Amino acid sequence: MMQIEKQLQEIIIEWKSSGYIKENQLFVIGCSTSEVIGEHIGTSGSEEVAEQIYQAFQQLQKETGIALAFQCCEHLNRALVIERQTSEKYGYEEVFAVPVRTAGGSMAAFAFKEMKDPVVVEQIKADAGIDIGETMIGMHLKHVAVPLRFKQRTVGSARINAAYTRPKLIGGPRAVYVR
Repeated sequence: MMQIEKQLQEIIIEWKSSGYIKENQLFVIGCSTSEVIGEHIGTSGSEEVAEQIYQAFQQLQKETGIALAFQCCEHLNRALVIERQTSEKYGYEEVFAVPVRTAGGSMAAFAFKEMKDPVVVEQIKADAGIDIGETMIGMHLKHVAVPLRFKQRTVGSARINAAYTRPKLIGGPRAVYVR
């Protein structure tokens, strides 16, 4: 568990220094706690691992002012757990489901228990995110996602992928993209 904590701290440092997340942006976390502990996705969810990951990203939230969204597993159609205030701010429609370890996943279930006023929404358009254990967060990112390659490439046994988004480049040869 100490190794996981150290790896998460490295990832948090890399996110903060990346310059790709800003206050009030929406950040999605997809996570297989099973993959983190070296098991096949969806087979061995760990609340202990979920707690470590949740606390790390709470730290990132406090230090940057981002809003967090935790992706559920495929059994809840990859819906997301977010604070009601975030849902209202972005105009996301609440759906009725309570994530549990076996339907939603340990990470989403833990987030649902820990958040102040959690709701579940079907989809979002996040500004950035991280995928721990290849859970497929891409469907919840804005249209132009740019992969990030961090030095810290794993959490436990799970591979990580990270991405930020940028506005679409439109126009042709005469278009200007810098201010």
